[in-house]
Amino acid sequence: MSLGIVILNWNGKTLIEKFLPSVINNTPNIHNIYFIDNGSTDGSVEFIKTNFKRIKIIALDKNYGYAKAYNIGLKNIDDDIVCLLNNDVEVSRGWTKEILRQFNNEPLTAVIQPKLRDYYNKPYFDYAGAAGGFLDKFGYPYCNGRIYNKIEKDNNQYNNVSEIFWACGACFFIRNQIFKKYGGFDESFWAHFEEIDLCWRLKNKGYKISLNTDSIVFHANAATLVQNNPKKTYYNFRNMLFTITKNSKNNLFFLLTEKFFIDIIVAFYILFNRGVNHFIAIIKAYLSFYKHINLLMKFRKDNKRKIKHYKNISIICEYLFYKR
Repeated sequence: MSLGIVILNWNGKTLIEKFLPSVINNTPNIHNIYFIDNGSTDGSVEFIKTNFKRIKIIALDKNYGYAKAYNIGLKNIDDDIVCLLNNDVEVSRGWTKEILRQFNNEPLTAVIQPKLRDYYNKPYFDYAGAAGGFLDKFGYPYCNGRIYNKIEKDNNQYNNVSEIFWACGACFFIRNQIFKKYGGFDESFWAHFEEIDLCWRLKNKGYKISLNTDSIVFHANAATLVQNNPKKTYYNFRNMLFTITKNSKNNLFFLLTEKFFIDIIVAFYILFNRGVNHFIAIIKAYLSFYKHINLLMKFRKDNKRKIKHYKNISIICEYLFYKR
């Protein structure tokens, strides 16, 4: 079973200098390492060519975002398993071994995520992926080890977890054939939530999304697009709407109506905590959603939806209002 480590980059030369040596040093030579560059202008490609001869470069002509860049890049990659790896991730010794063994033993497992911990505070989980992801009733993501902004220390409390709902795109192992068979990432997402959408689509096809706690990597979360950037708020809210509209088994009218009122509450919370630009980003997210709704409904109509994606809770209500 061949493995390709596929790193996506856009003007991340400083991140490459910092994090790529751990990937080179801890990845056996039998595995391929690829570098997809999204039209960088900071000398990233030249730096790789000069310093890391092992790496195979796929240079794109412009920044296509996370979703489309991976779709384009993986057309040129034939390994059985691909690991989509952020350029801000430090890996540990033996990080691929147990994941490949799990793929060998579990033919219905399409995606595996390692345990993600915080690069800046290594005993604690990473915000983005922690020990595997889930969705609440309204499509808000949360993780084993991270609910809203509460992050737990890793005391091996999730080591008995196997199946999860979604795997984090910062370190995302997937069977290459399955990725291509089901169309890869939805390119309309650009970035954020595309891995959740793909995982949900695969679960609706009968595949499993798994966590492997024997593999640990360290993620410098939001090194590429910082948390306080309104663009991040825009993509998160818009793509959340895209995802539940495409994939949810539930009555969509009632779900979106409830979600609209929840999002109003959240929008005003964000207005007073992050400022008016983030509030406007949420409005723009809804306008973009309505613009795309016909295409989303067509996808919904053409694809079977088997999976109820949540326990009957709202993370926003449980955490922010009831302090649970």
